[in-house]
Amino acid sequence: MAENDAMPALPKKCGPYISSVTSHGMNLVIRGIVLFFIGVFLALVLNLLQIQRNVTLFPPDVITSIFSSAWWVPPCCGTASAVIGLLYPCMDRHLGEPHKFKREWSSVMRCVAVFVGINHASAKVDFANNIQLSLTLAALSIGLWWTFDRSRSGFGLGVGIAFLATLVSQLLVYNGVYQYTSPDFLYVRSWLPCIFFAGGITMGNIGRQLAMYECKVIAEKSHED
Repeated sequence: MAENDAMPALPKKCGPYISSVTSHGMNLVIRGIVLFFIGVFLALVLNLLQIQRNVTLFPPDVITSIFSSAWWVPPCCGTASAVIGLLYPCMDRHLGEPHKFKREWSSVMRCVAVFVGINHASAKVDFANNIQLSLTLAALSIGLWWTFDRSRSGFGLGVGIAFLATLVSQLLVYNGVYQYTSPDFLYVRSWLPCIFFAGGITMGNIGRQLAMYECKVIAEKSHED
């Protein structure tokens, strides 16, 4: 009888662990999908602003979308947004520095609005020269980080993202995939790293905010147990 009574206890011990892993994996998938579509939407809108001002030029044979954007731009931006949005909260956990500065959706939406404004300035506002434009956008991008992030991990990841994204853009332009009008930083515009930095901070904040729901669920389960 004692052996029979002990047998049903095994599934109860394994059950919560398997459920926790499944929930965490599903949460990552959902967050990744949400971040992907946010990135796609922002890419279409922001690329439209750039093309209207003739900042970027794509070959006619690849202009297929209703927003006059190459078909591969939105998926690439969506994938990058998903990776960045999942990476920021992951780095916060590994560094043991939970990000608590302005953790509410209203702040995230303001961050998105500022990011769109920075892109709008790069495409619409006339400056005396590219250096003045680059310095202005650099100040605005750092101001965005200071206003909505202020974490060392956020700044470091933003700089890394800006460097890698600019390098990839240089390679794409070099291979003739697309081009920038009046490039002044090798094959691209000198203000491009500022845009990538601000975009990394913005998607990082969105990813952190989405990750809060998983933390709340885990906290509630721990409280119930």
